[in-house]
Amino acid sequence: MMIVMKKDATTSQVANVTARIEQMGCQAHISQGEERTIIGIVGNGRPLDHVLIEGLDGVEKTMPILKPFKRASREFHPQDTVVTTNGVTIGGRQLVVIAGPCAVESLDQMLEIAHAVKEQGAQLLRGGAFKPRTSPYSFQGLGEEGLRILGKVRQDTGLGVVTEVMDPEMVPLVTTYADVLQVGARNMQNFALLHAIGKAHRPVLLKRGMMSTMEELLMAAEYVLSHGNDRIILCERGIRTFETYTRNTLDIAAVPLLKQLSHLPVIVDPSHGTGKWELVEPVSRAAIAAGADGLIVEVHTHPEAALSDGAQSLKPDRFATMMQNLGRIAEAVGRTL
Repeated sequence: MMIVMKKDATTSQVANVTARIEQMGCQAHISQGEERTIIGIVGNGRPLDHVLIEGLDGVEKTMPILKPFKRASREFHPQDTVVTTNGVTIGGRQLVVIAGPCAVESLDQMLEIAHAVKEQGAQLLRGGAFKPRTSPYSFQGLGEEGLRILGKVRQDTGLGVVTEVMDPEMVPLVTTYADVLQVGARNMQNFALLHAIGKAHRPVLLKRGMMSTMEELLMAAEYVLSHGNDRIILCERGIRTFETYTRNTLDIAAVPLLKQLSHLPVIVDPSHGTGKWELVEPVSRAAIAAGADGLIVEVHTHPEAALSDGAQSLKPDRFATMMQNLGRIAEAVGRTL
């Protein structure tokens, strides 16, 4: 349920309504708009007396939230959520680019790439220390040593770190080194992991599963939100279809749709979405035009020798060209890069 307060509702009236909601055993979430305050209610399974609530001072009306995802819905939270980490704001007017290699391979490799992408305007650094791979014989990442490398690169460059966590028991360790905890496509519905990340109260980059619907993605976000952690960034990274010319089929329509359904910021992964470096820039342009709040892009100085996903990684010079071209698209849609 959602409570819409009157335009002239006072602070004490809002506080009184919130207190009454909590007395009923429910949670109240206040969203302060320009003209009025909205209080979202997450219940305890028992029906609420909307007549009683509408009789409280300062209340204009109550409205049901019909979506199964309550906290993630725009009905519950009409204003856009902005996530801030390491001085970087995601969801505001400025677009955010997260760049780096698929996998951490060595300290020298990470330092070289981090300095290159930072010079071209990337605000956050990506790099996988733990790599869930289809084949058990593929490179699985450097593990904790990879996290230590990311920590050193963060110290040297000042770039915040985005890296994947795969298991609930790993959350405390990864949190020690990462500014943003990434939940990969294969773990989007790892509910024990989502609970653990929610309790960590660290920003989360939640990737859409390779065969997941919009509702399933938002319900995954709901798990994290249920612990009071609203610092979630949704990521469209392509879904599996019958098409074989690309690694996945990137769902550009998902960007404006998620913006309609939810208040959470949305970014796009054109690298995994296409699997081909030649397609990364055109798809990135489309993502920004569609309203994405940013991109997460794979960059490698020697993609031909990369231990993971070299075919979809941009070389630093190509990344530089793309960043220059994206600036014009951003300006055209009223954003900055």
